[in-house]
Amino acid sequence: MIFHEMRMTIVALLMFLCITLDAQETNYHVMLGIDNLIEMNSLPLQGKKISLLTNTSGRTSDLTLTAEVFSRNQECTLVSILTPEHGFYATAPAGQDVGNETLYDVPVYSLYGKYRRPTKSMLESCDIVVVDIQDIGIRSYTYISTLYNVMDACAEYGKQLFILDRPNPLGGMLIDGSIADTNLLSFVGIVPIPYIHGLTIGEFALYVNGEELLPKRNGKVVKADVQILKMKHWKRFMKWEDTGLSFVPTSPNIPNVAAIRGAAITGPIGEIGSAGIGIGTTFPFQYCASPDIDPPSFLQYVKDNLLLYGVRSGIGVYRIPTGKFPNKDCKGIMLFTDGMPDDKPFTAGVELLLALRHFFPEQFTKQFVKDEPTSMFRKIMSNNALVNALLQNETDDEVRSALLKGRSEFEEKREKYLLYSLY
Repeated sequence: MIFHEMRMTIVALLMFLCITLDAQETNYHVMLGIDNLIEMNSLPLQGKKISLLTNTSGRTSDLTLTAEVFSRNQECTLVSILTPEHGFYATAPAGQDVGNETLYDVPVYSLYGKYRRPTKSMLESCDIVVVDIQDIGIRSYTYISTLYNVMDACAEYGKQLFILDRPNPLGGMLIDGSIADTNLLSFVGIVPIPYIHGLTIGEFALYVNGEELLPKRNGKVVKADVQILKMKHWKRFMKWEDTGLSFVPTSPNIPNVAAIRGAAITGPIGEIGSAGIGIGTTFPFQYCASPDIDPPSFLQYVKDNLLLYGVRSGIGVYRIPTGKFPNKDCKGIMLFTDGMPDDKPFTAGVELLLALRHFFPEQFTKQFVKDEPTSMFRKIMSNNALVNALLQNETDDEVRSALLKGRSEFEEKREKYLLYSLY
């Protein structure tokens, strides 16, 4: 009897140890590309003159700015900094031109002002362009558009590109939305990928190169000379909270990961004018509201459909002094999602558009949507069939069916460029 009890105690202890060790193994602290570069004493860049594409989101895991790291690096020389939309400190509002400046005693060239692609003179003093910037995993967010333009410039001017990889805050498994129509490509959708693509910036660059998406020159395929310094311990299943990393705001209206998850749902809605999405509140991108919405009716109509795609909703009201409806109570719903790998946030956003169309059909016409047929809404959706179905009063199911265009082909193609395992 005593032997049996001792054996059971030992088995219980072993089970406890196994569970504890397993928990420790899955409690990763992700090492970013920049962390790994520092650990390597910058060996891949020794003796190089560096032009650095970055902003305030480019930091080590202990929150030191990557620009500062390079400014005092004895193994290589920082000669210039390139910055995307919102500027180095990510304070400029969306769409506002940003000027050049000087930081760490080197010139800072804005790629969201007079130029959106580096000029030859911007790159002539460097040997290699290093990239360390936090993207958010959404096609319309312009950081990957800037990276695309930098790739193109590097290919033309014979410069190497060295990407310090970072996590996709929406994870590496979530794919949602249709492939962008090639005739709608723009700076808010620069390559034909889904709205939610599940790629890191390093994988995005490999995809662009591998699928020959850079502009051809004299009829010839163009590719950039790209190297990726991978992360350690990042897995595709991970939510941001699993990484052990702090999130630094990437732009004025993306202060945290909740805003990214909200933008994956409501970003396009903000361009159509029928509802506000909470920009300017403490919950940006996490509302769907206007002075004309009846919250209980709207919530009842859409709540179950949103839940199918991992989005919880409840009545919400906000008032701000700016935006579409200044100093008015915007009534409607608040949106919450946990960012699980099988969520479908963009699809949930289409369900919101269908609900808005149900209650306000007069606002879903080409006359109402500003600057049709080249509206920002159309560019961000990048799906003519879907937008036409919305604006021509086709059925909800016809709108939904347009969501699937090209997605399975993309999933198959991207497998070749993935740098990280699922688990």
